[in-house]
Amino acid sequence: MHLILTGATGLVGSAVLNHIISHGTTSHITKLTILSRNPSIPLLNTQQPPPSLKIDVIPHNDFLTYPTSLLSSLSDAEGLIWALGISQNLVSADEYITITRDYTIAAAKAFGSNPAREAGKPFKFVFVSGEYATTTPGRFTPFFGRVKGETEKALLELNRSVACPDLRVYSARLGGVDPGADPAVAKATEGKSRTGMRKYESYIMPAFRVLFSNMVSPTKELGRVLTDLALKDGERLKDGPGISGEGRTIGNVALRKMAGL
Repeated sequence: MHLILTGATGLVGSAVLNHIISHGTTSHITKLTILSRNPSIPLLNTQQPPPSLKIDVIPHNDFLTYPTSLLSSLSDAEGLIWALGISQNLVSADEYITITRDYTIAAAKAFGSNPAREAGKPFKFVFVSGEYATTTPGRFTPFFGRVKGETEKALLELNRSVACPDLRVYSARLGGVDPGADPAVAKATEGKSRTGMRKYESYIMPAFRVLFSNMVSPTKELGRVLTDLALKDGERLKDGPGISGEGRTIGNVALRKMAGL
């Protein structure tokens, strides 16, 4: 199987990359394509990919447009894990909307309607959302929750659209992403946008692990669950705690259950 990954240098993307490098063979992943502005993606100081796993990094600077040549070269991909994102505290409101919502929808439209793909074959699009995202915002909904919720809603509309007949979306509402038991990911993301989270990780996260575990998303398990979603058949998930959005939105409680936590 061939998967696509964005946001590979971030915390969540690094978790996915590390999982695929370590377990891609057993997951039947033979190729991973990384779309990135950075043509040099570190492999997390882990073992090199096995010979059966090919990793390509394609430089891509404009995440609002996808040339026909690019889509054609990725026509055999079966899914995309969209881990590209940024904290609302690091950019302006307009930039946050562009990166979080507009980039995501542009990619889902492009890959969901890719004319070079085999018709009738599901293309799974896994959007990394977050807890407190909501498609029915209220007066006290945080800004990021509103924008991520708008993105989830737009993805569900694309999932039903005749323009993207083979698109199958999943929105994963992560809790506090925790690399505490994942040294490779912690080291790979050190000194990046996580700089402002040191106190959070050092002092608050240990308490959350014990007292509010359902609000925590450990990176080792998270990388596996997001990858598994991209490898699924694209069907809606069964109703249950943490499952909403027509069986395509997965809250952190459900993500942890899928991870065996």
